[in-house]
Amino acid sequence: LLPCSSGTTGLPKAVVLTHANLAAGVAQIRLGLGLTADDVVLSPAPYAHVMGFVGALAAPLAAGATVVTLPRFDLPALLAAIERHRVTVLVVPPPVAAAVADSPRTADLGSLRLVVCGGAPLTPELQGRLAERLPGVVVGQGYGMTETTLPIPIPDPRAGTPPGSAGRLAPGTELRVVDPDTGLDQGPGQPGELWVRGPQVTPGYLGDRGATAALFAGGGWLRTGDLGLVDPDGYVVVVDRLKELIKVNALQVAPAELEALLLTRPDVADAAVVGRPDPRTGEVPVAVVVPRGELDPDELRCWAAARVAPHKRLAEVL
Repeated sequence: LLPCSSGTTGLPKAVVLTHANLAAGVAQIRLGLGLTADDVVLSPAPYAHVMGFVGALAAPLAAGATVVTLPRFDLPALLAAIERHRVTVLVVPPPVAAAVADSPRTADLGSLRLVVCGGAPLTPELQGRLAERLPGVVVGQGYGMTETTLPIPIPDPRAGTPPGSAGRLAPGTELRVVDPDTGLDQGPGQPGELWVRGPQVTPGYLGDRGATAALFAGGGWLRTGDLGLVDPDGYVVVVDRLKELIKVNALQVAPAELEALLLTRPDVADAAVVGRPDPRTGEVPVAVVVPRGELDPDELRCWAAARVAPHKRLAEVL
């Protein structure tokens, strides 16, 4: 399989996923999520994406499960398909999860046993809303890459994942947390770049030796480019992309942390935090917010400032 990666941040690169990679990734997802022939799986993710192909098509089929397809995402069609086919497992990105969380209570979603989110961070606030909308349904977040045939950690199909975390390591997977400045391994609970090794890891990019060399740190360890940690219970927590970190007086600010904070407010529908050059501090964080109704940008900025460290305070809300 040759799916493309990094098309949003640079030229797309074809990732080589061998038969062995695919067999491993499918087995990891099937076993990790406890998929059986009794399951009915639905996901609007396209099959050109590893979440759609491996997580929502190949792994369920390997378990003998039924797979329900949709030509494109449409909330009424998604809800109708869940009701009609008695879907048990739903695999969605956070925006679709948000739509399901806000869906009419008249929709019968009682057949669901498991909702897995992936493709982007699932905020604790959204995870809570989804759990409230789907009482008794396990809600979990996964984390993976095209370069790892999808799985790195996998949510527990019985308990889900603690809010903000992305499950425990998939079977046969090793993980290192490495200080990006010193290259030294970090201790438990300390953040660093996540390095992964396992049978699902790609041999590299098609026809691109330079990009392949940059992807690996030696010894088969793949650099994910993500900042994260492992908590005391073994759950992987992804903080943000290393390249997206904002440096304020040489201190790191993760945009995802501030975005998650802003999204706890009922008057914020969506938010993105970016770095803006600053002659005094190097950079400052700035938030671009989509309001839900009336919103005072200055009040929101002061509210956020009272809840974060000084170097993480927003310089402006737009």
